[in-house]
Amino acid sequence: MKDLVSIQDYLLSIADVGDWEGEEELVADRINAIYHAVWDRIPDDTPTELIDRLLNDIWDQLRGSTIILDADEYELIDWAKAHMRRTLSDADDDEDDADDYQDPDDSDTDEENDEEDEEY
Repeated sequence: MKDLVSIQDYLLSIADVGDWEGEEELVADRINAIYHAVWDRIPDDTPTELIDRLLNDIWDQLRGSTIILDADEYELIDWAKAHMRRTLSDADDDEDDADDYQDPDDSDTDEENDEEDEEY
């Protein structure tokens, strides 16, 4: 539930991004722009755990890579939005799979019931 989370908790300061050889402000500005762009597109009913995983994963993918300096900011935002869509879609698929899963030990088929009836 997006309304239970604040984007402010995820925005990075210059000190948070680490050493980027003098480019710390640019890196912080870019990741924060990415976060804001993604945040605006996260559905309101998204679980907080998924939002947390998504935003942290974006930084994990970009940290330490010069792509955050070399790529155009809009390319990075497009990548992050695509990553968000994939992550949300995968989470929906995982949830559907969990709903569809039926423990084989818990299922009673007609065949099993027929066999049990024959034994008595």
